[in-house]
Amino acid sequence: MISIEEELKSRLSSRVLACPAGGKTTTFQLVDEFGSGEPYSGLAYTVTDSEGMEYNGYLDATGNGTVKNHFAGPIALLFDQLYEGQEMVYARPLKRTHYPLKITELQVRAEKTRYLNSDASRLREKPEAVGTANYFQVEVRQLVTHSSHLPPEVERHFAVSTGCAVIMGEHGKRGFAIPSRTHSVLEVRPLRALRPMLSTAPEFCALNLYQLALMATLSYSPFGQTPNKAPIESPNVSFPQQPSVGNWFGDALGKFDELWRVDGSQTKAYYPLYEDVPYSSRMEIVPFDPDLYDANSPKHKDGQEHPAKVHFLDDRNVGPESTDTQAFITHNEDLILIAIRGTAELVADGLRDADALQVPFEEGEGQVHRGFYQAAKKAAAFVVSYLDRFYAGQKLLISGHSLGGAIALLLAEMLRRRTEGYSIQLYTYGAPRAGDTSFVKGAEPLVHYRMVNHNDPVPSVPGTWMSTRPDAMAGGVILTLANAPIGLGVFVAGITNWTGEAYEHHGTLRHAMPVHLGRDEMSSILWQPGCDIINQHAACELMRTMALGQRNGLPSRGSLLRQIFDAGNHTMVGGYIPACWAALRRWQEACEFERPVITEREFEWVDTSLTQIRQQLHNTLRDLLARPDAYVRTKEKQITAISKEIDRIRTTHTRLNAIRFKSVREMDVYGAFADQPQLLAESLPRWRQHPENLVQEQLAMAPAEREEEILMQIAYGRHKRLLGDSGDIHSLLDPDV
Repeated sequence: MISIEEELKSRLSSRVLACPAGGKTTTFQLVDEFGSGEPYSGLAYTVTDSEGMEYNGYLDATGNGTVKNHFAGPIALLFDQLYEGQEMVYARPLKRTHYPLKITELQVRAEKTRYLNSDASRLREKPEAVGTANYFQVEVRQLVTHSSHLPPEVERHFAVSTGCAVIMGEHGKRGFAIPSRTHSVLEVRPLRALRPMLSTAPEFCALNLYQLALMATLSYSPFGQTPNKAPIESPNVSFPQQPSVGNWFGDALGKFDELWRVDGSQTKAYYPLYEDVPYSSRMEIVPFDPDLYDANSPKHKDGQEHPAKVHFLDDRNVGPESTDTQAFITHNEDLILIAIRGTAELVADGLRDADALQVPFEEGEGQVHRGFYQAAKKAAAFVVSYLDRFYAGQKLLISGHSLGGAIALLLAEMLRRRTEGYSIQLYTYGAPRAGDTSFVKGAEPLVHYRMVNHNDPVPSVPGTWMSTRPDAMAGGVILTLANAPIGLGVFVAGITNWTGEAYEHHGTLRHAMPVHLGRDEMSSILWQPGCDIINQHAACELMRTMALGQRNGLPSRGSLLRQIFDAGNHTMVGGYIPACWAALRRWQEACEFERPVITEREFEWVDTSLTQIRQQLHNTLRDLLARPDAYVRTKEKQITAISKEIDRIRTTHTRLNAIRFKSVREMDVYGAFADQPQLLAESLPRWRQHPENLVQEQLAMAPAEREEEILMQIAYGRHKRLLGDSGDIHSLLDPDV
């Protein structure tokens, strides 16, 4: 049987001066993956025959169309009618100034259909309802003229061998070629995409903590565009590299691929929670089409725009003003996502981390870390340029790890103080201090959730001793080496302020703390301690050993060797992502069983530790005050700091008691998605289909409950969920029942 391609070549290359045969009739039908043509009823189409004649019509109520009296040979279908409705998710990008999209009515219809198979795989067998008709699996991009903004094609089983996108000879009419004088069924792939679920509610939630940890890690990856350097002469670009920012948002998620790798070294799968959304609601990567967008033309040479330039900041090795900053930005109609890379280049980033000279924060109040501020200015210029183009009232979600967290903080505060009135959420992971007391006070309105994983050393730098005088650095280094503090700072970093306005942390701390309940049993809690001895991570060592030594009249911390080993807590792939995943799993479990996020056994462990630490601080203070008056006067600041720390431990006790009986709500776990039960009912099973998300890991599980804990929960009215349908308490108390 001759193929369509061969018939077209034969027909279009023929030089026979004979009148072409006319009077032919061809029918076709557009259906979704369920075989229904209703989604496409009334859709306008244009057909071009082999002689370049055009025929216009509308699909009927069942998605069928008919072309009569056309010339012999294949015909080409085109559905180029632009969307004319009022839905802003489509209307706004159609009319925007920068990169307006050619959104067709066909695209909108396809976005409102759904996949037959939950994994978005295409049918492997021809549906029985098709009968003897030709059967093609097609995509929207094959049926429209402008397709650069649409997802790449996916594998299909009834495709190019029988149908193809063509340009009809001299007439230049594009379309999808189908055989004439027969009936063809075109199954249109739904235009759906996966989108990482991110809550836009300002309240902290475990979902955002986990999801934004993944996005912060993705910022370490390249953009992954091919070609990637201007001027780009080819008519299109692609994103084949995995993992890469471009592949995530410009390729795979638009094809419904459930990605999990956010770092090239990652071997363990941590899947984001995804929601199934219309393609236009995905996180967008702008199209590249030199014919459609003048900014994409290679005539601009180095000034040519392309997706990598719009969405990705790579300020590495670009001259003497380079800050070595890397970040990406993308958006949809609800939110704008910004992620800042942390320390990756040992020399350049290390020097920036160490450049702790305080300089005025020009956009607001106080003094900030000069190295971080220079990088934040570069990031701000990049982000503001993007917002000027694509901001339309969305919420801004910003994340960063390590150095990236400090830059993200300064960037977020710079944006908050602009006149546009941005609504901002910031999540940082293992971030060092970035500003002084005045900066932190001035930035109080900024919503910032700061996570510290276990014994991560980085949040303890720069030490509070670092002042505006460069010569202070030398003294600080001496203190660091002499006292070997946890945190690679100095021993005063956690509980003292020596002179002037010290560096301080901004934001609401969430600390992931392992709880050691026995030789082979441990768990982890995510909580808000109130005392610096935990905030600055001395307690991680202290609470393990239940001992507090003294050095120079102050609490000593772990050895330098211990800190270096604990630096693994600072990595994203090996430290923060697993901790965030465990916290999400733990909070999901607590929510499901209507119980507090901390068990009685964990409460007792932390409570005992805090009591012993407070007693040892009391002993330290008593010993200091027992010295001669002249000596005491020289230690006034240390004495004041220890007194304050004792008060803060009382605050921590209060916070611990507050969560002792507080149940976890769906809002605490899923944020704004708690009000969308149907969406959760669709998305959570998809996430749980991956065995990696169901593995029984100690840090993600509440420790086994003892008999008295079960009785206490019964007393607090939670027994129905615990006892189940039987109502038999003995089945819980007796492990043999």
